[in-house]
Amino acid sequence: MDLFDTATTGEHGTPAVERRGPGAPLAVRMRPATLDEVAGQAHLLVSGSPLHRLVSPADGAARRAAPGSVILWGPPGVGKTTLAYLVATVSGRRFVELSAVTAGVKDVRQVIEDARRRLATSGEETVLFIDEVHRFSKTQQDALLPSVENRWVTLVAATTENPSFSVNSPLLSRSLLLTLRSLTDDDVRALVRRAVVDERGLGGTVLLADDAEDQLVRMAGGDARKALTVLEAAAGAALADADPGRAPDAQVDVDLATVERAVDVAAVRYDRDGDQHYDVVSAFIKSIRGSDVDASLHYLARMVAAGEDPRFIARRLVISAAEDVGLADPSALQTAVAAAQAVQLIGMPEGRIVLAEAVVHLATAPKSNAAYLGVDAALADVRAGRAGVVPPHLRDAHYAGAQGLGHGKGYRYAHDAPHAVAAQQYLPDELVGRRYYTPSDRGFERQVTDRLERIREILEG
Repeated sequence: MDLFDTATTGEHGTPAVERRGPGAPLAVRMRPATLDEVAGQAHLLVSGSPLHRLVSPADGAARRAAPGSVILWGPPGVGKTTLAYLVATVSGRRFVELSAVTAGVKDVRQVIEDARRRLATSGEETVLFIDEVHRFSKTQQDALLPSVENRWVTLVAATTENPSFSVNSPLLSRSLLLTLRSLTDDDVRALVRRAVVDERGLGGTVLLADDAEDQLVRMAGGDARKALTVLEAAAGAALADADPGRAPDAQVDVDLATVERAVDVAAVRYDRDGDQHYDVVSAFIKSIRGSDVDASLHYLARMVAAGEDPRFIARRLVISAAEDVGLADPSALQTAVAAAQAVQLIGMPEGRIVLAEAVVHLATAPKSNAAYLGVDAALADVRAGRAGVVPPHLRDAHYAGAQGLGHGKGYRYAHDAPHAVAAQQYLPDELVGRRYYTPSDRGFERQVTDRLERIREILEG
């Protein structure tokens, strides 16, 4: 179990100072101590906002008006843990953290019971922070409900996954959902510069070169924790290599090569089990649909580099070929199916070449969703009850007594008619004249349009 008090209330109700010793990581030492130091989340911290009231309630009435449970949703390194800690320390409450990776139902109930006892005996309020709450089971999440409803704790839960899919509806409905935005490059740059000069950080012992700073910000990808971790590693390497005989107040240069040595390859911002998975896949399919082959290959590369199951990618390509390319290029579906079979046969890393070929074909192919729209329109009619009875001449006439019921009577065999198109009614009476398929004027469907017009003229007599 990862259970620890990281802050407690002082004797006179003043917030205690977080234990951030010199041995703590730079990202911990530089954690904002006030709301003014929080970067990139101004939309959540405007005066009078729910989170602002929760962090710094002015009086008892404001505290009661503040939300009792908050779910913070956002990518890694944007300040979810920081905001949870500020909720506790700025408002003078006890702070307890649980990790959903290691904590069980028993741990949750133990923390809640302790918080309930403290609230009843001394009035001390507890902020319970649960990191990665999406990893809690339904039972574990249900165990939180009584404490949220009765405000025995102020629950602050953090998740990188969409809470609509990862948090139980009862808990979600009792919580205020706040979406944290990814940090911009300017946000990360400001945090890095502060860490270089702040006494809590590097205290001006190093001088970060401009190109090294640019590379660090670029590698961080909006993740403040990652930026500070790389900065700490680079500064440590530079200080270790520095001349021991230098003046005590002399700054040590951190250049581009030092930063690149600190981290060989920037990690791909993509979680196969998280919300970013859906974002990247969505961008991948939409880029193919939009015929941007370069963007399509970019998102393919991100998935491949992150270790996405190539069979999943291949399945998405098969769907895209049918949904977005359609009959504008019938060979696209053949390519996608062949790619799926080839990936299954040869695996990775060679499978990336097969996937790339399919992506290029689909992205550059003419597009039509006419068949897709057609079947959905037909389904809408059926689900709305517009089905009607099958015309008698089309009914099965092969079983005994069928002909006596008139089944098959008057049916015209298509191959005996000119052009193999027999003029007769095929749709049920109430749907005669209904049109579901309207081909586009792109690719192969341009030919389908001319032929379909002639067919419909014959069928309508």
